[in-house]
Amino acid sequence: MAYTDLREFIAALETHGELARVRVPVDPVLEMTEFADRAVKRGGPALLFENPKGSRVPVLMNAFASRRRMELALEVDSLEEVAARISSLLQLQVPEGLLGKLKMLPKLAELGSFFPRTVSGGPCKEVILREGFSLFDFPILHCWPQDGGRFITLPLVFSKNPDTGKRNCGMYRMQVFDERTTGMHWQTHKQGAEHYRRLEAHGRARMDVAVALGGDPATIFSAVLPLPPDLDEMIFAGFLRGAPVEMARCETVDVEIPAQAEIVLEGCVELGELRREGPFGDHTGFYSLEDDYPVFHVTCVTQRRDPIYPATIVGPPPMEDYFMGQAVERIFLPLMKLQLPEIRDVSMPAEGVFHNLMLVSIRKSYPGHARKVMHALWGMGQAMFTKCIVVVDEDVDVQNAREAAWQALNNIDPERDIEFSFGPIDSLDHASRLPNFGSKMGVDATRKWPTEGFARPWPDVIRMSPEVQRRVDELWKQAGI
Repeated sequence: MAYTDLREFIAALETHGELARVRVPVDPVLEMTEFADRAVKRGGPALLFENPKGSRVPVLMNAFASRRRMELALEVDSLEEVAARISSLLQLQVPEGLLGKLKMLPKLAELGSFFPRTVSGGPCKEVILREGFSLFDFPILHCWPQDGGRFITLPLVFSKNPDTGKRNCGMYRMQVFDERTTGMHWQTHKQGAEHYRRLEAHGRARMDVAVALGGDPATIFSAVLPLPPDLDEMIFAGFLRGAPVEMARCETVDVEIPAQAEIVLEGCVELGELRREGPFGDHTGFYSLEDDYPVFHVTCVTQRRDPIYPATIVGPPPMEDYFMGQAVERIFLPLMKLQLPEIRDVSMPAEGVFHNLMLVSIRKSYPGHARKVMHALWGMGQAMFTKCIVVVDEDVDVQNAREAAWQALNNIDPERDIEFSFGPIDSLDHASRLPNFGSKMGVDATRKWPTEGFARPWPDVIRMSPEVQRRVDELWKQAGI
């Protein structure tokens, strides 16, 4: 059975020894960050702060901060199980004959079960506050010393495409300016920003937005997924959890939100209103700089009677976001292979903070194949932000960064095998020459062929013969080493 809400996930974490309850008073200003940072870097558990200073609302952190916790969140023994389900769906073909159609019915029924279901209310509406509320009633984190203030760091931000009416759910940090106002840090490439631009083009004055905090773990995770623009994240959340997400209509805006959320902030963004936001200690491990972003005005708060506030921190890797990104990498590999079947595996090491480094192994079939793969990846969704792509042969284990680096550094002639390109760059990249625009590097670290102009012999990797290894296995035991 799918988790109903955040509480059931917390109970599962505790049952599996993956949760620590912190009962001493801890300040959301800096102290909780230090707790969470130490815990994730030491392989520690998720943290439930039961007595945050300045608030009666408990804080959950590091809920996704290990591969095991990601597997618990998605209710699988291995992330590859989710990838296998996606592969199975991708292999669906138009059935032939009555028997083929009958065999297809269970799959079609499963697809139909993913779609969200609208309900009339839900736990998120146990308390409705149109007046007399303050964002400072919640234990919102001030994460790092140079941050511009307190930031909501794990929000599910819901908006609608004004042309199609389709819903989008993204995760954009929100700096709290005062009791009822925050920033809305949707970067220019994100769908929230696209909805904003389309409304401006229509001459509209405001944009309805709702922000959900908490919910079942698959729904929270879906907000960070690099899905196609017109694919509803709540449909994919239904696929991940094997049951539809219950959605409830907001009280004051034309938006639906997960009915099982802990806290909901309803309001609007006034088009054309910008405010300085930041700095913020970001997932790159550096502070992202101040910049102008839209302003979110909170007009209504709905919540459970005893809400739990979910939060995350980002900073020098590895952090919680690395494990979420690793899950994205594993889950979406089948979709990448669908478009580029020559790909064998992909890895984004923690030190590359997602957009700085991608290691790719391919089955090389023709001259220049590695370069074709580089350019194809730069044309795929959020992979367009990848600053450096290193392509190796299929026998290289890209999950082993040491092996990949050893092979790549030995295999390249820098002038011949490195190319540069220009294009969109992640907004958080502080080294690019301009915001959102800069250069990228592709490295062809595959073995070079005569058809690529390489006339010298290519040496084999040094490996001991299996027979000798087997003999020494026995001798090793006899030697008592």
